[in-house]
Amino acid sequence: MRTQVGIVGAGPAGLILAHLLRRAGIDSVVLEARSRPHVESRIRAGVLEQGTVDLIAAAGLGARMQREGLVHHGIELRFAGRRHRIDLHGLSGGRAITVYGQHELVKDLIAARLADGDPIRFGVEDVRPEAIDSARPRLRFRQDGAEHVLECDFIAGCDGFHGVCRGAIPAGALTIHERHYPFAWLGILAEAPPVSEELIYAGHARGFALFSMRSPTLSRLYLQCAPDEDPDDWSEDRLWSELSTRLAVDGGVALPQGPIVQKGVTGMRSFVAEPMRFGRLFLAGDAAHIVPPTGAKGLNLAVADVQVLARALAGFFGGTGTAGLDGYSATCLDRVWRVQRFSWWMTALLHRFPDEDPFDRRLRAAELAQLADLPAAAAVLACNYVGLPIA
Repeated sequence: MRTQVGIVGAGPAGLILAHLLRRAGIDSVVLEARSRPHVESRIRAGVLEQGTVDLIAAAGLGARMQREGLVHHGIELRFAGRRHRIDLHGLSGGRAITVYGQHELVKDLIAARLADGDPIRFGVEDVRPEAIDSARPRLRFRQDGAEHVLECDFIAGCDGFHGVCRGAIPAGALTIHERHYPFAWLGILAEAPPVSEELIYAGHARGFALFSMRSPTLSRLYLQCAPDEDPDDWSEDRLWSELSTRLAVDGGVALPQGPIVQKGVTGMRSFVAEPMRFGRLFLAGDAAHIVPPTGAKGLNLAVADVQVLARALAGFFGGTGTAGLDGYSATCLDRVWRVQRFSWWMTALLHRFPDEDPFDRRLRAAELAQLADLPAAAAVLACNYVGLPIA
């Protein structure tokens, strides 16, 4: 088998990269360890930055997103019994976010690629990037009991934090930066109508809480918990009671409740591997970096990576040289670290740390008050939340 770009991973990063390459006339093959039904049913956060929405629409992939996605022009902060709206649209020069389930986006991307007749190989096993520092790298894998080799000019590792591509880079060639947080999120998906038309971020003495929606009848909610929390220890009554307490404001309305159809704990970490390239292997998305979910940046950061990578590959195959490829890692990492800073800041601002003292709590309260009272401070939050420009 032979292609120009071998893409490992059929998540949003790998699939969007494949579509961008096709538009540039570049052939690619996508390899995915899981089955198509599994990939299309993985529930992940679905807050899309303005730049992500614009890219998907410009690529001709956004028809259903534009019909069914929920456009939000603001978010709400709740603290000290108060609510304060951050006007994302007004403070960022007219930009917004769109809430559209990541699994729905993946369905759209898979359907579009298969409709174009381009290959996605689902259910592959034992994927091994080889000769990545040569001019002819390859991907060796097994499928249906047979051994296959995919020869390519470049490999794009879009296979997530636990994927194989980062591990194929020799020891010592990467510098790893990592931070683990002393808390996690207990998340639920509930058949309950939204309590608000916009996302709610709550800082409370008992810990952080977040409300978001998936549809007019489906809500997604999170609350801060211990990293080793057992979801089975939380009954529906206990969950709704705690969420109601943390999201409460003076004179507020009751939190709509309904059957909980999904429940799980998400750990919190910051992670960066640099550089994001070794030889002809390029890392993108969660394979190279993880951010805590507070700022809703994981998917959007992956899309920014592959947009830069697609442009660099188009330049190479178009005959303009290797400058884009040589600058890929530095270009992406500049944005990665800005997004890491924002995600860390939002996490520190809204969560209660187990070892914090009264001084820390008063500082956090003062910073929240500044966001409510100082438009310039709110504008910094808004511009980061709707998405930084892609270099």
